[in-house]
Amino acid sequence: MTTTAILDVADLHGYYGKSHVLQGVALTVGEGELVTLLGRNGAGKSTTLKTIAGVVTPRGGQVRFRGKDIAGQPPHRIAAQGLCLVPEHRGIFKLLTVEENLKLGARRDSPWQLADIYRIFPRLHERRRNGGANLSGGEQQMLAIGRALMNHPRLLMLDEPVEGLAPVIVEEIVAQLKVIKQAGVSILLVEQNLEVCTQLADRHVIIEQGRVVYTGTNEAFRADDAIKDRYLGVGLAA
Repeated sequence: MTTTAILDVADLHGYYGKSHVLQGVALTVGEGELVTLLGRNGAGKSTTLKTIAGVVTPRGGQVRFRGKDIAGQPPHRIAAQGLCLVPEHRGIFKLLTVEENLKLGARRDSPWQLADIYRIFPRLHERRRNGGANLSGGEQQMLAIGRALMNHPRLLMLDEPVEGLAPVIVEEIVAQLKVIKQAGVSILLVEQNLEVCTQLADRHVIIEQGRVVYTGTNEAFRADDAIKDRYLGVGLAA
């Protein structure tokens, strides 16, 4: 099934100092689609997300979001257009309460209200008066995703959302991401946990040394142990 691309990245180049980290990255995310960006540590996954979001300024290429080239725009302008990044370390305000964090992310035109966030993340409702510093790692991740939703994202980018979390919390977050996807939010996901990825994804993109080396459907990826072994160093049971 062909879907309209909400994000179209072409020939993207990014640097850290003199280090050429992204070397012509190209990928797409369709409307309502969940795409994973996979690769070994240091492959350029997080840098790709940061460059798309404007945190790292690209030195070449295009980032077309909802039909407009946003490459090189500052992060706040990109976020205002509906592209939200939840970084690896979550970025919540630990001295503020859960509810204060959520309200800080709110936009007047967002269809996501506090009641919606609390419905998807019941733990946040239970802890709405608690400070961010008093939350568990899983609760902080839920808060970071909930705050991003309050900003009315059309595309949500997540960097390692279940890293280091207990299996029961991982299951909760997977279920919550399914609800968010069903609500029509497109998702670009960086994640090391392949079981999580294959539960959620429509397609997978693999990056190695700053270049995309594989793009395939979830079904094709699950069936191709050679690809997983070659680029990720792991196998995955069917």
